[in-house]
Amino acid sequence: MSTKSVIVALDIGTTKVCTLIAQKNGQSLDILGVGSHPSHGLKKGSVVNIEKTVQSIRSSIEEAKLMAGLDSLESATIGIAGNHIYCFNSSGVVPVKNKDITQADVDRVIEAAKAVLIPSDREVIHVIPQEFKVDNTSGIKNPVGMFGSRLEVNVHIVTGKTPLIHNLVKCVEQAGLKANSIILQPLASSRSVLSQEEKELGVVLIDIGGGTTDVAVWKDGSLLHSQIIPVGGNHFTNDLAVALKVPHNEAERIKLNHGTVAATKMNDTFVTVQGLTGTKPREVPVSLIGDVLASRAEELLFVVKDIVNERGLDHEITGGYVITGGGALVKNLAELAEYILEKPVKIGFPQSFGGMTSAMQHPKFSTVLGLLQESHHVSRATAREEEKFEEETEIDMFDKIGRSFKNIFKEIF
Repeated sequence: MSTKSVIVALDIGTTKVCTLIAQKNGQSLDILGVGSHPSHGLKKGSVVNIEKTVQSIRSSIEEAKLMAGLDSLESATIGIAGNHIYCFNSSGVVPVKNKDITQADVDRVIEAAKAVLIPSDREVIHVIPQEFKVDNTSGIKNPVGMFGSRLEVNVHIVTGKTPLIHNLVKCVEQAGLKANSIILQPLASSRSVLSQEEKELGVVLIDIGGGTTDVAVWKDGSLLHSQIIPVGGNHFTNDLAVALKVPHNEAERIKLNHGTVAATKMNDTFVTVQGLTGTKPREVPVSLIGDVLASRAEELLFVVKDIVNERGLDHEITGGYVITGGGALVKNLAELAEYILEKPVKIGFPQSFGGMTSAMQHPKFSTVLGLLQESHHVSRATAREEEKFEEETEIDMFDKIGRSFKNIFKEIF
């Protein structure tokens, strides 16, 4: 199998590292291998221990390679989050040189929008166009070919701290892969979970990971705002561990098997929990578990609500909220969110495509599946640009040959 037809996505999270290997099949993808391994060495999405992170990545990659039947891999698309990510909107304007807008004009206006002052310890990860304006006409998605004298663009710029980005890339490279691109995790999750109709209508994606919660606000098909909140599923687990006086692993088991955020709906039922080493198992009421988880969930949801309201985006959210990620399946979370956010709320599952098993149609795989699709989308776009360049080069070559023959005939006759 040619490695050029293989795409690798790597989701390096606080609680797990997930690797997906897929093969390009025309316009679609076929998943060949999946590897998932507990993550050690990250805190709130940022690398805090290089050696442990490399080992987690390597274990995940090896598992995926074994399933795919591949001996080696070249590169991977990796996701990035963490509370060091900072996003903001910017705009740029340029005059159109030849009245007909070309791709070169689009590139120039995006460069103008990028020309903002950012701290020296930060670098730009994404510049995402939101809309173009040609003269006085706004709401344009692709202005190439239009007639005008002035071109404007509004963009969403994603930045991250340079040392933390390089630490993540270094870990991937030490695990044996080249990092060919870095993609913001909520952007990837949006790709796999949200439909184009939802993005047009106006929706907020809430991706609850292990160490962070990623927020992405969409309207008219454009990303209006994105933000990383340094609170995730691990905080729910830690709250349980403290409240119930149990080890972290036991708290995680209780959260997954008995967790709910609607304690009032529970009868006076009890579950058996194992305390610290050397202590006897004991019974705790499910209502207590619900109270603990509900308190943390309410705090997180009010933070999301404040983010949307402070930026004046509440009236843009016609389609409501979509919750995904590993922390999305706590019982009754959607109902609690609907009450607090005062909008329709649903749990978002990844959209199915070639080779996906039912086990992968789980919110915890939203990011890595989105990374895979985003990588495929970019590679197809790059291939089209290369093909177009080759065609233009070929036409230009024939044009030069034609002119040469004309000059020869002129000289002869």
